[in-house]
Amino acid sequence: MSKHAFLSASSSHRWLECPPSAKLCSGVADEVSDYALQGTDAHTLCEYKVKKYLGEKVRNPSKKLKFFNQEMDDCSDAYVSFITEKVEKAKEEGLNPLVMVEQKLDFSRFVNRGFGTGDCVIIAGKTLHIIDFKYGKGVEVSAENNPQMMCYALGAAEMFGVLYDIEAVNMTIFQPRIANVSEWSLSIEELYSWAEGVLKPAAELAYNGEGEFKAGSHCRFCKIKANCRKRMEYNMENAKYDFSMPDTLKDEEISILLGKLNELVSWANDVKEYALKQALSGKKYEGFKVVAGRSSRKYVDDLKVAEAVKAAGYNPYEQKLLGVTAMTSLMGRQKFDEVLGGLVTKPAGKPTLVPLSDRREPMNMAIDDFKEDK
Repeated sequence: MSKHAFLSASSSHRWLECPPSAKLCSGVADEVSDYALQGTDAHTLCEYKVKKYLGEKVRNPSKKLKFFNQEMDDCSDAYVSFITEKVEKAKEEGLNPLVMVEQKLDFSRFVNRGFGTGDCVIIAGKTLHIIDFKYGKGVEVSAENNPQMMCYALGAAEMFGVLYDIEAVNMTIFQPRIANVSEWSLSIEELYSWAEGVLKPAAELAYNGEGEFKAGSHCRFCKIKANCRKRMEYNMENAKYDFSMPDTLKDEEISILLGKLNELVSWANDVKEYALKQALSGKKYEGFKVVAGRSSRKYVDDLKVAEAVKAAGYNPYEQKLLGVTAMTSLMGRQKFDEVLGGLVTKPAGKPTLVPLSDRREPMNMAIDDFKEDK
């Protein structure tokens, strides 16, 4: 069995929507980004800390992690605290929870050779908990109808269903860098109904390279997203819009455009990035050339710079107050709240226009509240 499944749980959102993309992507080599490596380091740290909490003899991997920093340390602490609360609550209710970390989960009864790794699986009474740690902060991930989580839940139910009378599944996305904790629950019957009616048929198509290509938000992590013809057709169709009459757009026309612009911009950037990589490998595109971009000055050696500045009679460092997360880690949550609870506020974020499907509450736009009564 290879390290990565052909029809993996992590890519299920894509191949469920676009089955034939799975076989095409399987022939493209993985490109590991620094973001992915950061995520791997963060998961390694989380695994260590949870196992330590569970009483296992484990070695601290921090010194061997390339991207380890204070933020990663704080985020992993928050993750462990979340799991600890789940476990301790179950114990208070008189349950004896089973906790598994980085558990290999096999859901191949529904997906040919389908397997994955669950960050944390907890069985407490008749409830199966699936907790997935996300270190990324570019996209907020929701647990609701999340196929990756549902595949993990299936694997856990298949593995432990004989030993435990599981009735409900609770799934959690823990994404600390953007303060996102998304939870969603469904019954075990609903989970298996989805597996039989949705997952299994789509997986059969995907495994055989069959089905219809479909473009959409699921293209984000597709390996062929830059040169996929279906995505090009989809976005070029979106770009076909008659702006000639009238001279200005109506509100309803702008609403339509707002729903298409993000995907258009994403597609355009993907094509540009793909073309640049090809050009750097020797590909020639008529009318274009590769040039050196703008860059900023930087120090060759930070320590030597500091020593030289000190020798010249200057202080090379600036004093900066620790951020809220780092200060909480330094003092501990209880002491932080006791000492600084009244000195911390959370201002409103910068206004941004999003679809109604976004889970955030709308801002109060009642301008009339500021008008004088007539």
